[in-house]
Amino acid sequence: MILLALMAAALAFGADGELTPPMQAVVNHISADSLRGNLSFLSSDLLEGRGTPSRGLDLAAEFIASQFRRAGLDPAGDDGYFQTATLTLREPNPNGFEMTVTAGGKTLTIPAAETSILTDKPLSLENVPILAADHELPAADAAGKVIVWTGRGRRPNLPAGAAVVLFSSPKREVAFDPEASVRRPSLNTISSPELMALLKQAKDARVTLHVQPALDRAAKVRNVAGVLRGSDPALRDTYVMLTAHYDHLGMRATGDDRIYNGANDDGSGTVSVIEIAAALASMNPHPKRSILFVTFFGEELGLVGSRYYGRHPLEPLAKTIADLNLEQIGRTDDSDGPQVGTATVTGFDFSSLTGVLVEAGRLTGVKVYKSEKNSDPYFARSDNQALADLGVPAHTLGVAFDFPDYHGVGDEWPKIDYPNMQKVDRMVAVGLMRLASDEPPPRWNAANPAARKYLEAAQKLH
Repeated sequence: MILLALMAAALAFGADGELTPPMQAVVNHISADSLRGNLSFLSSDLLEGRGTPSRGLDLAAEFIASQFRRAGLDPAGDDGYFQTATLTLREPNPNGFEMTVTAGGKTLTIPAAETSILTDKPLSLENVPILAADHELPAADAAGKVIVWTGRGRRPNLPAGAAVVLFSSPKREVAFDPEASVRRPSLNTISSPELMALLKQAKDARVTLHVQPALDRAAKVRNVAGVLRGSDPALRDTYVMLTAHYDHLGMRATGDDRIYNGANDDGSGTVSVIEIAAALASMNPHPKRSILFVTFFGEELGLVGSRYYGRHPLEPLAKTIADLNLEQIGRTDDSDGPQVGTATVTGFDFSSLTGVLVEAGRLTGVKVYKSEKNSDPYFARSDNQALADLGVPAHTLGVAFDFPDYHGVGDEWPKIDYPNMQKVDRMVAVGLMRLASDEPPPRWNAANPAARKYLEAAQKLH
């Protein structure tokens, strides 16, 4: 029986390394020029970095909805193509702010615009030590000091005795869903090249810091969702999701170039969702299962949009067989070396979904592989995590884990490798066609201890 099933799959999805005519038609629909055109707008300066919330994010949402409408997708939100949410934003309080750093006979005044310090109570520090750190510090070294964290990657477990921990990164608001029972910890940031240079040169730096309690305000934000209804009466009420986040970091306070355009992160994933949606919508008949296309707000603030979706699913999670999330698929200049004709999947061994992508890659000339270094650690770093926590087999597919200009103002649309992105998107479309067929849904890998909690969530879900 297993052999017969494999033979049927081969006939439906290509044998001997060949695409079937329906697959070829979908593949031909995906265009590098179309991707370039959409991304050049979505990551343009006009949208001011698509911060959550912002006018630029709203413009991006309207643009995505217009493209879903153009493709003929059905609206899937609670307001047309939009799933609306109200977030409470904690913002730094500039009133009475003071920050001065002295070292080596120099005094540097840091303006409030270069910091984001969020506190529930007034903070007042007078002439305390401040130092830069890129590794975790012993309690004795951190006690009572202001620590400026310059390392990349995960947040450090610095001792609680530190007076304040500031992260060297763009200024950010902290958003939380008002339905959440616990507010996430404040993320304090600073973006001052002058301070970084001073701390590198001096070992005796001290800081005076006065900050008033943070201010809260409400803001409306939107996920954007469209659905391609399935053609099979028995399967059209089951769903495959293709997702990406359309927000980025917004704008920094100073500098000649102030806009975090976010072309690769994650404009590339967003325009790919648009492009693949249009290609699959051109099929007649449609795939057997329904395909739900969603772009999330607030990923850069901590998976806020996808977490909201998980609490308010637009289609039943028990009927959602898989989520493939697209992240950073436009740049091929990975820090570990060029990545041309390749794609990698987070949590590669966590479920059988990745096997579908490997086969789709074989048919389209894309090597879908496991990054031994990054696959598992990056599983929790994008919106797939929100769906996986609820039991839905969900992974993120990308090309470059780390690239020049990551979270920098230089992440702009001319640096994207559009022919390669076209190739990867074609592979994704072929994989989605298989996921949306009548083949058995993906399953979590019971033999992998790292997937156990997701398997248990799936068992509760079903």
